[in-house]
Amino acid sequence: MAHPAILELSNVGKTFRSADGHVRPVLAGVDFSLREGEIVALLGQSGSGKSTLLRIMAGLIPADMGEVRYCGQPLYAPARAISMVFQSFALFPWLTVQQNVELGLEARGMAAPQRAAKAEGAIAMIGLAGFEGALPRELSGGMRQRVGIARALVTEPDVLLMDEAFSALDVLTGERLREDILDLWRGGGMPTRAMLVVSHNIEEAVLMADRVLIFASDPGRVRSQLAVKLPRPRDPESADVRLLIDEVYALMTAGAGRAGRSVDAAAGQAEAPALQTSLAERLPNADVARMDGLLERLLEPPFNGRADLPQLAEDTELTDAELLPAAHALALLGLALLDAGDLQITPLGQRYVEGSHTLRQELFGQQLLAHVPLAAHIRHSLEQAPNGRLPETLFLRLLAEQLDQAQAERVLQTAIAWGRHGEVFGYDYTTGMVHLPTGAEDDEALHDARP
Repeated sequence: MAHPAILELSNVGKTFRSADGHVRPVLAGVDFSLREGEIVALLGQSGSGKSTLLRIMAGLIPADMGEVRYCGQPLYAPARAISMVFQSFALFPWLTVQQNVELGLEARGMAAPQRAAKAEGAIAMIGLAGFEGALPRELSGGMRQRVGIARALVTEPDVLLMDEAFSALDVLTGERLREDILDLWRGGGMPTRAMLVVSHNIEEAVLMADRVLIFASDPGRVRSQLAVKLPRPRDPESADVRLLIDEVYALMTAGAGRAGRSVDAAAGQAEAPALQTSLAERLPNADVARMDGLLERLLEPPFNGRADLPQLAEDTELTDAELLPAAHALALLGLALLDAGDLQITPLGQRYVEGSHTLRQELFGQQLLAHVPLAAHIRHSLEQAPNGRLPETLFLRLLAEQLDQAQAERVLQTAIAWGRHGEVFGYDYTTGMVHLPTGAEDDEALHDARP
C-alpha cells in the first residue's frame, strides 16, 4: 500500500519577467508527489528550474499556475513543517553555531531555555557536540553545512528539501555527510518524514533515493523517473548499483544530439521534436579543452571509440557536472554520439582527433555554424556590420529575451569561446567587441559551411 503524499504538485508552472518586459517560462506542467517515508532525488541541467521548484515547494515563492498542496491543503506561504538546506550554507557569520541553529525557533517565539535545549539536541544529532560556541569562520566547510542541516532539522520538519547540499564540499567530506544523513534516516533519528534532494551527482542520487526524477529544461518539467528498490545501505561498487547508475546516465542523455527527440522512460514514448532554431538554446557549459580531452581518450584503449559514461567518469576523474555537459556538447556538434548511456566517437570526431590543429579548428567551426544557431547568427551579423565588429551587449540583449541575465551571459560566453576556437569570430576582452577573425573575408570554408 502506497504511503500518503505529503507534498503534491499538479500542473505547476512559473514564469519570470526580464527587465525589458519579456516573459520567460521557467517551469511548465510539473506533476509530482512526495510521499511519506521516501527520499526523492532530482537531477537536471544547471538552470533548468530545479531550485525554483524547491522554493515553490517550500512556499517561499508562489507558482503562477497549477496547485501545490501540503498534507492535502493548498500551500500559499512558507510552511512551518518544511525546511530547506542550501548549497551555500547561508549561516550568519557573526552568530555562533548555537545561535544560528536557534534562529528558526526564535522566529517562532519559543522561550530561550526550550530553544537552547532543542538546538543542543540538533547539534549533537548532526555530530557537532562541543562546537556550540564556535563561529562559522572557525569551522570547515563540512562542519558549516552540518550547522545548516541542524538548523533545518531543529524545527522538526515533516519535509526536508536539500538544494545541492553536498556539492560545495570536497568529495570525501560530502560522502561522509551524506552517509551520516542516511544513518540518521535509517535509524529513525531524524524527525523528517520525507526528503527531496536536488543533485548533480548521479551516484549520490542512486545511493540516497527511493526514486530518481530526471528534469528537462526550457521550461523545466519532470521528463522521466526511475524507482530504486535496493535496500540501504547501498554499496557503490555493487553490480546492482552500477546498473542503476548506468540507467540514470542513459536517461540523462536520452535524445542528446538526435534532432531534439527525447524519451520518457515512464511512458515509453518519444516527445515531439524540440525546436532547434532558438538563438537562446541553452548551450552545454563545456570548454573546448575538456571536449578535446574526452575525444582523445575515447580513441584510446580500453574504450577504442566507445565508452560507458560511468566508466569514462571514473577514468577521467570528472564529476557528472563536468562530464555530462562536455558529452552533450560533443553530441551537439556531431563529433560524438550519446546512446544508452554510452559516448561513441563519430567518423568526423575521429578525423578531428587525428587532424592537425588547423584542421581541428576548421572542422569545429563548420560544425558550430551548422548546429548552433546563435553562432551562425553572430557570424552573419558580423558579416553585415560595416567594420565586422559588434558589441557583445547586442547579443546579450537578444538572449535576455528568453533567458535570465546570468544564463544569457553564460550562453554567450560559451558561444564566444567555441567561436574563437573554430575561428568563426573573435572577441576583444578589453572592449567587449565581437569581431570577424583576421582574414575572414578569404575564409571560403566558413562561408560554405554557414547555414
